[in-house]
Amino acid sequence: MKKILSLSLLFSSFFMFYGQEIVPLWDVQIPNQKTTQEKETSTERDILWLENVQKPTLEVYLPSKKIATGKAVVICPGGGYRGLAYDGEGTDIAKWLNSKGIAAFVLKYRLPVSKSLIIPNEAPLQDAKRAIRIVRSNAKKWNISENQIGIMGFSAGGHLASTLGTHFDSEDKLPKSETESISARPDFMILVYPVITMNSAFGHQGSRENLLGLHASQELINYYSNELHVNSKTPPTFLIHSSDDSTVPVKNSIVFYEALQKEKVKVEMHIFPEGGHGFGLAIGKGHLQNWTDNLYQWILSLK
Repeated sequence: MKKILSLSLLFSSFFMFYGQEIVPLWDVQIPNQKTTQEKETSTERDILWLENVQKPTLEVYLPSKKIATGKAVVICPGGGYRGLAYDGEGTDIAKWLNSKGIAAFVLKYRLPVSKSLIIPNEAPLQDAKRAIRIVRSNAKKWNISENQIGIMGFSAGGHLASTLGTHFDSEDKLPKSETESISARPDFMILVYPVITMNSAFGHQGSRENLLGLHASQELINYYSNELHVNSKTPPTFLIHSSDDSTVPVKNSIVFYEALQKEKVKVEMHIFPEGGHGFGLAIGKGHLQNWTDNLYQWILSLK
């Protein structure tokens, strides 16, 4: 029994040493969701791929206090709103951020293709807003600054992040609570090969169909075309894309950059000639892998 207890304590210490925990986004009742027989699935490919998320969570990664900068980032993995590339665009990124003294929170958000959702297109944004509010409400506990909390997204996760950045003050349609009274506005955005528009000319058709369905109204298409909703309150933004991205055209980043500039929002954009789509940290991909250095310097520049 003592041996089992010792092992348990050792595992607990190891777990806490790396500062990781799983935080449920919602209490007992998850909004905009009904009970079904649907089950969450995970598949190990080259990446850890999650589908049919039923219980959205935040996975917490905290740097040591010695190197902590007080800055934090909520990470939205991509996956075309059908699944989540959970490690390559989630936990791997969190570990890199930790190495730079930045707290990171990987968001496992609900996906609009799930049959458990009542109004599917609203669920991802509900989860993203809740994530920011939870991080902000626990700022003291997690040794971060309340006004240095950013959102980061890859591909369709970039669409979710930019939706939050342009719709953070939209109606919640949730029961009033102390958490819901906290601002959901991210202090900055990091968008990596992001889907920005639902425009069929250069948007990502798969993300559009998964989020809005096959027969979306023009009103809904416009609502989720985030380049149309930039204003002076939109957070400072860092954009990265590659010109040869055949999945999500680089024009997504360009139109968002132009909209931000028009509203005089601080923005930095890096467009690489090669890299394709889904490169994540881009380790071993020549000078493309330097994008994280550019990002780190940009984050440090934020006041």
